Amino acid sequence: MNNIKRLPDSELELMQIIWKLEYPVSRPDIEKNLPENHQLAATTILTLLTRLCEKGFLKVEKQGKTNLYTPLIAEKDYLAGESRNILNRLYGGSLKAFAMSLVDSGVSREEIDELRKMLEENKL
Repeated sequence: MNNIKRLPDSELELMQIIWKLEYPVSRPDIEKNLPENHQLAATTILTLLTRLCEKGFLKVEKQGKTNLYTPLIAEKDYLAGESRNILNRLYGGSLKAFAMSLVDSGVSREEIDELRKMLEENKL
């Protein structure tokens, strides 16, 4: 999944809403699920949806006068690609450097133990 394009924040915000809803979704469905502190005009949402379709993240189907959108890329696949991208860009691909950065950032002992348990149980 290395060929998945990185999305700008505004497009990613819409995708995160779409991934959480039952597909297909309409523009009003998305609008209703925007955070209250980040409302967007209907025309802005439509522009972002058009871009997401052009980039291959969504497919659009017309149902009467309504456009319905369905994701073509799973959230899990997008996040995996972004995680690898961040690891490569910020830490030169070094998982050890990333882990040390997490420790330096104040990750709790409980979080470290939880991560260790997930690794031991092969859940990662």
